[in-house]
Order: sequence, then structure tokens, then C-alpha cells
Amino acid sequence: MTTALDLLFEPDATPTLEVEGGGRVPVSRIFCVGRNYEAHAAEMGTQVDREAPFWFTKSLHAIVESGSSVAYPPGTGDYHHEIELVVVLGHGGFQVPLDKAQELIFGYAAGLDMTRRDLQLASRAKGRPWDTGKDFEESAVIGKVAPAARIGHPARGRICLSVNGVVKQDADLDHLAWKVPELIANLSTLYRLRPGDLIMTGTPAGVGPVVVGDRLEGEVNGVGAVSLSVSAAAEA
Repeated sequence: MTTALDLLFEPDATPTLEVEGGGRVPVSRIFCVGRNYEAHAAEMGTQVDREAPFWFTKSLHAIVESGSSVAYPPGTGDYHHEIELVVVLGHGGFQVPLDKAQELIFGYAAGLDMTRRDLQLASRAKGRPWDTGKDFEESAVIGKVAPAARIGHPARGRICLSVNGVVKQDADLDHLAWKVPELIANLSTLYRLRPGDLIMTGTPAGVGPVVVGDRLEGEVNGVGAVSLSVSAAAEA
């Protein structure tokens, strides 16, 4: 077994998220669902995957808390916003039955799946993974976690995002093609789910580019808010 004395350099700290009412939850992994709103799939020139949800992941270095200012990312000229409902698991499970899926949930948050759209579309056109377009530093912006014990399990309600006060995305959670319990049950056939796993459930239509100086403000009704400011690109 490796001990602290065997480590040649310090590992990164485990990211955590603030919980409404106090405390923090550690983040284990970030799973993301693509094309989970019909209108967004259409605006991207695709369709919802009806046989099974379409999954991709983000690394833990993507986590940034709501209210932060992040630098315009490198390698892109088409940096996009995507507002999402985020599910935070409090229990693990494997091959979880649909009727038991909600039992794994600790709470929910509003989040932003920030995307280097030009890199994502270039990869998609070549049939390659989306990693460079989706999985990069400070690309998963997460608001405070609202415990399900307090708010229940939202299946409907407004999900919206504005840029500099202008509404860009505006839909309802009941437009989700794959509902939250279905997502958990499916994901649990592919992975042994853990406490602290996040599921970003997809974005509605209206995604678009942001530039330096923009202020993003999103909300999932009954869950919470998320915000982000875009600053100048970091110096090399």
C-alpha cells in the first residue's frame, strides 16, 4: 500500500461543494448527459438518443464554484454557456432498479457546462471524443447544493440563463428527454456509482457564445442559482 512518505509530490485536494444550510460535499466524479432536450438537440443538428442516454465526462479540475470569475479558456474562439440541473449523489449503487434510483440522491444544484464549441464540433465531425471541447479547467460551474430532504425531487420547473441581463435559455425541467431516475438507473449499469458523483443532466435550447466581460446568471426554480463572470485570458 502506498503511504504519504511514498508520494513524490502532493496530490490535488478533493473538490467540495457548499450545501444550503451548512456543510460541504466532496465531489467524486462528473458525468454529463448530451442531447437531453429535444430543442437543444435540434439546434445542434442532432436528435435525442432514444436507445440510451449519451454520456461524456469532465475531470475534477473542471469544478469551480458559483460566483467565480474565470479566464476565457485557451484554444477556442467559440466559448459557450449551457445551464443544467445537477444531481448530487449521496449513496453509491450498481445496477440500480429504476424505482430505487432516487434513493441515491443527496441533493440538486444549478450548474453550467461551459463548452469550447468549436473544438467539440470539430471532434464530432471526425467521430472523435469530445474531451477537448468539454473537459477543461473551470468548465463545470456548480451552485450551492440543495438537499433533496428539503426540496424533494424536482421534475418540473423553470430552468433559465441570462447573459448580461438578457435571457438566452429558458425551458422547463419536464422537457428532459431522459428523466433523472432513468439517468441514474442507466449510468449504474455502466459504473459503480459513488457518493459525491455528479450528474449534469443536459441543457435546453438557446446555447451561445460568451466573451470577456460577460456576466452569466442562471437559475433552476426550486433548486438554486449559479453565476459566472468571464475575465481576460490568463497570461502564459
